[in-house]
Amino acid sequence: MDYSIFVYGQTVGEDAFTDRKEESQKLYSNLMQGVNTTIISPRRWGKSSLVEKVFKDIAKNEKKVKTVLIDLFFVASEEEFLELFSAEVIKASSSKVEDWISSTKELFKNLIPKISLGVDPMNDFSLSFDWADLMKHKEEVLNLPEVIAKEKNIRFIIALDEFQNLASFPEYISLEKKMRAVWQRQKRVSYCLYGSKRHMMTDIFNNASKPFYRFGDMMLLQKIDTEHWVKFIQKNFKKSGKKIAKKLALKIPSLMGNHPWYVQQYSHYIWQKTNMQVEMSQLESALMELIYANTPFFQKEIESLSATQLSLLKAVASNENQLTSARVMQSYRLGTPRNVIKNKTILINNDVIDFDGKNYEFLDPVFELWFLRQYLKIDYFTKLK
Repeated sequence: MDYSIFVYGQTVGEDAFTDRKEESQKLYSNLMQGVNTTIISPRRWGKSSLVEKVFKDIAKNEKKVKTVLIDLFFVASEEEFLELFSAEVIKASSSKVEDWISSTKELFKNLIPKISLGVDPMNDFSLSFDWADLMKHKEEVLNLPEVIAKEKNIRFIIALDEFQNLASFPEYISLEKKMRAVWQRQKRVSYCLYGSKRHMMTDIFNNASKPFYRFGDMMLLQKIDTEHWVKFIQKNFKKSGKKIAKKLALKIPSLMGNHPWYVQQYSHYIWQKTNMQVEMSQLESALMELIYANTPFFQKEIESLSATQLSLLKAVASNENQLTSARVMQSYRLGTPRNVIKNKTILINNDVIDFDGKNYEFLDPVFELWFLRQYLKIDYFTKLK
């Protein structure tokens, strides 16, 4: 059985990576030049895939640069973060377990680390510290990359995925101040910070009252152009011995709003249903499958909304932009102008909708198709015509 090279649900490799040439070059250049970089975009737009691609390029080309990629999604406390951070930095500094053990014993002046090795030491290496000592000397952990870099005459580039999760820690404000104070003094370390909650990330890095304000360069990831998607889709179909006409390939990014995750997922479903040549019937049945596969997530999204937030979404789906006008508020039962503003802010902050200065739109194009059919009785097949 052939494997599809349309990849979603995980970071993509070289074969499934498309475009992002300018972003890749900019991120590579920033990190190599010591410019800390924050990447901000809606969920599932390819931030992690971009960082992983750039890190692979750096590892291939820059022998004296060590890269560290830490996913903070499952990190539940400040203690876990500091212990994970120190272990990953030490692991990246050498390819030998013996070096990790000797380094751990020598690097810390005020902390006494406890080393844990599992059945597979290369993957099961971790550190732990006395909690009270760790809180007193957290600066020692945060400055660890700089200390190792100087000692070994190397450089570190550290990426922290789901960075906004740190903000949920009880003592985050003091940790945030300490991270900024320590990291901004480092000369041999560059940081790439990114996460899936766009408005939390924006508040952390673009709010003048926050420690990380102007910490470095801010990259606002844009959608990949339709032209690149069409070429990518046709090339990948051809690679596997199948064909898709340009006019049908064009419908995929158009219907998916150029959303990277969904373009890949929809293309995969069409590819699965095609023997040789893609027909419109395959686009239709694949669209049904795509929406069916995502329906549980959309239902869960709806369950979290209040009645007036749901009504506001109906107004947005109907292309209403004057949400506080008397006509719109009365037609959709949105409540008072104050309620409208409050609900609009909640939906924008939760990345359900967006506002570009003129128009409101759904950030999730497939959720919009599902919503149109469920609540406005508009069939999504009309979008394929």
